[in-house]
Amino acid sequence: MQCPCTPARAYQDCCGAHHTSFAQTGRLTAPTAEALMRSRYSAFVLDLRDYLLASWHPSTRPGQLEAPEAGLKWLGLEVKAQQEKDDTATVAFVARSKLGGRAHRLVETSRFVREDGQWFYVDGDLA
Repeated sequence: MQCPCTPARAYQDCCGAHHTSFAQTGRLTAPTAEALMRSRYSAFVLDLRDYLLASWHPSTRPGQLEAPEAGLKWLGLEVKAQQEKDDTATVAFVARSKLGGRAHRLVETSRFVREDGQWFYVDGDLA
């Protein structure tokens, strides 16, 4: 299976490794904020809501995530920029999807923080 974040890579050699490790240990293993962002995109594609919630910082984490809308198809991810300094980072990206025959683009600059060796998504600014 191809990885949703980078179709040139195998899922298990990319985001699947982070998803599997989390399922087995309860810890997030993405080594960088960009890797966490990519694993979150793949989790959205694969509807891994437990991973999405766990990788969301507790200060901004919603109580639950709704199931994706029926017919939603994620089409791809493009990372535009990333900056990491100490235990904070930003990642700018474009995620493309299609729903009801209409194409959509999510353009966001996400903020991340590292605590206890684990990266967490905090929030983001939509463009």
